[in-house]
Order: sequence, then C-alpha cells, then structure tokens
Amino acid sequence: MKPMLENRLRPGSRVHFVGIGGIGMSALARFLLVKGYDVSGSDRAPGEQGQALTELGARVQSGHHAEHIDGAELLVVSSAIGPENPEVQAARARHIPVIKRAELLGEIVNGGGGVAIAGTHGKTTTSALIGHILTEAGLDPTILIGGVGVNLGSNAQVGSSDLVVAEADEFDASFLQLRPHTAVITNVEADHLDFYGTLEAISAAFRKFALAVTATLVVCADDPSLPDLTRGATAQVLTYGIERGEWRASDIREEHGTTSFEAGNGSHRQRFSTGLAGRHNVENALAAIAVAHSLQIPAAMIAESVESFRGVARRFEIKGEVDGVLVMDDYAHHPTEIRANLEALRERFKRPIRLVFQPHTYSRTSAFLGEFAAAFRDADHTYLLDIYAAREVNTYGVTSRELAEAAEKVEADVVYTATPDVTLERLLDEVRRGDLVITMGAGDVYTLGTQLQERLARR
Repeated sequence: MKPMLENRLRPGSRVHFVGIGGIGMSALARFLLVKGYDVSGSDRAPGEQGQALTELGARVQSGHHAEHIDGAELLVVSSAIGPENPEVQAARARHIPVIKRAELLGEIVNGGGGVAIAGTHGKTTTSALIGHILTEAGLDPTILIGGVGVNLGSNAQVGSSDLVVAEADEFDASFLQLRPHTAVITNVEADHLDFYGTLEAISAAFRKFALAVTATLVVCADDPSLPDLTRGATAQVLTYGIERGEWRASDIREEHGTTSFEAGNGSHRQRFSTGLAGRHNVENALAAIAVAHSLQIPAAMIAESVESFRGVARRFEIKGEVDGVLVMDDYAHHPTEIRANLEALRERFKRPIRLVFQPHTYSRTSAFLGEFAAAFRDADHTYLLDIYAAREVNTYGVTSRELAEAAEKVEADVVYTATPDVTLERLLDEVRRGDLVITMGAGDVYTLGTQLQERLARR
C-alpha cells in the first residue's frame, strides 16, 4: 500500500465501494480486504463478484441508498457512477471523501514496481499472463485485472512484493492516474468515442500514458500508430510483433488445440507453446514475454509459464460440448475483436460457427455500425440480441434491428432475435451436431450459453 492512502486511512477504516460488483471495482475491494480494511459496497446488481466479496467478509447491498454509506470514511466510485447517485450525494453532504476507482488504483500502482497493461484490445489476457509468469517465477506479485484469471481463480491477488500487475483502462481516461515502472501498450484503435469523440483524442491520451512510464515501455510494433505515440518517452522502449519489432514471433503453428511459435530478440530464439488461440494472442504472449525478460526472469521459466497459462474467463472460453455442439463464450464487443476471434475459431476448431452477439452500448453500436456488419460475415450464422445499454440511454437512435439490416446489405447471414428467450429457441431449432456456438458481448449474453447447454442435454 502506498503512503497516500495509508496517510488518509488506517487499516480497519471503512471504505465503501459504489458499484462494487464491477470487475475492476471488486478487484480493488478484494485488495483492501486482504490489507485489513473494513469493506462495504453497493451495486444495482452485485452479481457473482458481490457474492464472492460477501463470502470474504465485505458487506454488499443491492441498490443505491444514502444509508448504505453509514460509517464509511472513504467512498470509491466506478466510472459509471454519476454525481446524482444518492450515496455520492450523501457522502458529499457529510464531507466524506469521494474518489474514483482509478485514483485508488494509482495509489496502489504508483511509486513502486507497477506493471500496467494498456491498449484497446488484449489488456486482460496480457495482464493475466504477465501476472501468471511473475507468480510462477516466485516473485509474489499483486495482480489486479479486469477478468477472472483461470490459473488465479480470481480477478485479484495480493502479494508480498512491491510488484503490482494492473490492467490500465483507457475509458474515462482513468489510466492517466497511473505512473508505472513498466507498461505495455498492445494497440490503439477508436473506441469509447462517447467520451473521447475522436481517434486523435484517444491517441493523445495514450501518448500521455506512455510519457508517464518511468522505466520500461513495451509496445506492439505491428500497430503503425505506436511509434509516434511513444516518441519522446523517457522510459526504455521495447517493441514486439509478428511483422516487425525487437521481439518477433515466427513459424506460428496451430496443432491439436495449441498454438506454438518461435520468439526472441536478436540471435537468441526459442519455441513457445500456448493454449491461447489466434495471431492476436501470439502478440499478447509476446508482450508478456518481453516484460518478463525485462524483469530478468529466466527464459526457460518464461516458456514454462506461457505453456501452463490457462487464460481468462469469458475470453475464448470453452463452456463444454453437449449433444455434439461445442458451446463457447467471449467478451468481444468491438468489431476488431469479433474478427480476430472468428478467425481463431475457424483455424482451431474447423466447425460451422453460430455467433450470438449482444451489442454493448448505443454509442459503440452507432459509431461502428458498418464495421460490426462486416465482421459478422466471418460467421456462418449470426443471431443478434438487443443492445445492452450499460451506462447509457439511447440518445443515438440506433437499434439492433438497424444493425441487422446493415449486415444484410453486406451479405452477412444475420437474424435479429432481440431477446435471449427467442434466440435460445431459434438456436435449438437450427443448431446441428458438429456446430460451434459462441456467445459474444460485454453484457449478460454469456448466460444464454449455459441455458443452451442445459436444453441440449435434455433434448
């Protein structure tokens, strides 16, 4: 724990999280629980993370009400929580400090051995893999990520060393609270345009992040925008990629459910093997390898850890095979991520693909309508649910029906099924043995896969 928070609050003090069920917020709540703080929180729907925190000793309540903050000495709010929230208003009235999640994360990461992973795509997988390598190397890091690492069994680990591996989220420019020792930028692409407005503004934020890194900055050379974004950085810049970079992957092979590749920097090269699928995950693995090498972890240990890494829940996750139908789930909610996943699915499984997609937020759907439509062409059949609103109201006037119509114009096989119930019944009518069904989206679409498995088992 860094001095700023310790000076503000002693262990045993009560910290209240508004939006505690979120994957990033719950990781920080876990951290404070282990550090001896009295943790409480609220969420509209606390979900699995809220239940897990309750079992660890936190007091978690559904809904947002002023009385939930009674006894709190600090409020931590997620980016989705606005000033009109009744708990925030009550805290202001009582002069209880209110900070954003990113500020707390910064207090944990900054000033020590922070390793922060940023980028439009691949942050969670890369963060989890780096955390796994450091753990296997006996360095006992703290790990705070935006997903549940399968090896870790959680989204957080509290270690005894000063190493902190943290996912650096660009939404709301929250990653600009971080000044890490080591950082990764996986790629930079247009996203969160409801906040940034333009790609230029996004790039400017990533440039600020790059300039704040104090020691080592690892960037993907396959992204043509990154050399400009890192120009002038005071940190040592290391590059990686498949097409270019100091750390380069070659001879990529997909065999028997495993991806293998050669990688190295300069004359020293070795073979790596991973259960991760797709070229994008080869790049993610390269980033982790470069970071681990910069931290002087032996090459053989890095290779062993890459091979034993089992991924992250909701990232290319196999849920199971029932009645000859393979059911999978992925968090992909951007056109680039959809295309990368569909390409990896075809290469690894060689099955007909039925994609169930739930668009995430009206702003993203509106901004990338044409790109989403084109991405669906890589699936054999796509079932389109209504848009998951998350933090938004539909001021954009966009609908999933409009997205389905755009997809039809580019000859993608898409049907607008609107609700999970209608989608499930249609899948049961149309799915065949040998098919692969994958649910994709950052909302609650993953529950449909479980329902499909249950129904397939009974038919």
